[in-house]
Amino acid sequence: MTHQLKKENLPEHIAIIMDGNGRWAQAKKRPRLFGHNAGMKTLRKIVRASSDAGIKILTVYAFSTENWKRSPEEVDGLMNIAVEYFKKEVGELHQNNVKIQVIGDINGLNAKVQKAAKNAMDITANNTGLVFNVALNYGSRNEIVHAVKALIEQGVLPEEVTENRLNEELYTKGLGDPDLLIRTGGESRLSNFMLWQIAYTELLFIDTYWPDFNKEEYYNLIEIYQKRNRRFGTA
Repeated sequence: MTHQLKKENLPEHIAIIMDGNGRWAQAKKRPRLFGHNAGMKTLRKIVRASSDAGIKILTVYAFSTENWKRSPEEVDGLMNIAVEYFKKEVGELHQNNVKIQVIGDINGLNAKVQKAAKNAMDITANNTGLVFNVALNYGSRNEIVHAVKALIEQGVLPEEVTENRLNEELYTKGLGDPDLLIRTGGESRLSNFMLWQIAYTELLFIDTYWPDFNKEEYYNLIEIYQKRNRRFGTA
């Protein structure tokens, strides 16, 4: 079954915590990296569904600053998957006018990932369709500290510090805050993701593991968002 979303009240910016790859694989008695590879295929579908629906910005949590604590085998596998994704998908994304951006402490990634990410960003830099943000080596607390340090280095006085000035130093500079955040995998927490930006974001937590997430469920969640009355603290 497929359906078309109503164009009224579409979220402009959707953020997704793609959770459940490892547990999905373990349930099938397969290695965790099997789940991460399956998750990459889901990501391809959701990016396309976002573009088709007219979503302006999609931000996905691909690798957090805390993920370095996982086994070396899993970390290496995730880095290789990131390189493979950028190399394999950049052509189609470019053809579909998608602009790729990588947010996070990119300098903390290995040279192969940095090169693949930079190449994908360079190729798609002038595209005007969906802005696709991949959060790699990203942690929101680290992002905020980075922004504060940048203001200090610029000599900004305490009385000159405003939300707008801080926003200008975040990795998401120039992008609107997410309207909707979706977390798959059955957990109801934010895991250090976009803590500053989601002050008034609508949050939806679902049990579906990321590899099983599909366009239909995605559009259903967007429709739930469309029925919500966002008051931003006014009532």
